Amino acid sequence: MLTCGYEPQDVPAGEFWNYIYHPDTLKDICSLREQLMKRPRDRTAAVIRAITLGILHGPIFKSPTYLSNQMPRTYVTKPAGAVRYWKARDMEPPHVPVLETLLKRIRYTLAIVPPAPIAGDVWCGDSRAVLPRLRRQFDWVVTSPPYYGMNTYVPDQWLRNWFLGGPPFAEYNTAGQIAQGGADVFSNALSTVWQAVAARCRTGSTMAIRFGALPSARVDPEGLLLRSLTNANAGWSVREVRDAGQPDNRARQAVQFKGAGQYTREIDCIALLS
Repeated sequence: MLTCGYEPQDVPAGEFWNYIYHPDTLKDICSLREQLMKRPRDRTAAVIRAITLGILHGPIFKSPTYLSNQMPRTYVTKPAGAVRYWKARDMEPPHVPVLETLLKRIRYTLAIVPPAPIAGDVWCGDSRAVLPRLRRQFDWVVTSPPYYGMNTYVPDQWLRNWFLGGPPFAEYNTAGQIAQGGADVFSNALSTVWQAVAARCRTGSTMAIRFGALPSARVDPEGLLLRSLTNANAGWSVREVRDAGQPDNRARQAVQFKGAGQYTREIDCIALLS
């Protein structure tokens, strides 16, 4: 399906690209990217694409696990800040064999697979627009709305977005995201989500919500979330709110690139539809 020695037509250039990937690694990534983009509906290509996204960037270990220079694995550090970090520490991108590293991760990921296909559906879009189009009803909902103050989901994943066919740079905008014009506006927007969810749930359904906020937002996540459920007036009755627990600093992604900053409380909320 994939051709060895395929010469990529589009290899991004610039200081960031010089530091994040070894030239040979970048060329191989671009070759893989372009070949996969020619097979948008191929199921095997979809698996390879998904696994590649997982190793596109991450921390450096003795045995190559990720393809990049030092980088958190869950988000991409802003290009200018990343370059400053690498320069200050004289960190050159390692030469990582893309195919060998990818095959290693594929073998690990696919070592155990379900014995038979499991039926499921995925709908992409704003839940307030998607849910009314569905004809089924649900008994369980597990969700985690955007954390208050967090509006850079696409920019924080711009490198993976590039691999999927997006631009080779970060675009900072909030188009299509839930309203972030203050705590009241955000809470009211969440209320419309809970209304849409309730309309597709049976009486007695359970909804589990994980929620939090950025430290810079200076807002109480619990109060904001409970207010949104009350204002929804959709029949959601809160049965339990508990701390989600604070991770050890060593387990936080922030320490892979710089010192971990302040941690803001995250909560788990259980609500029943009455």
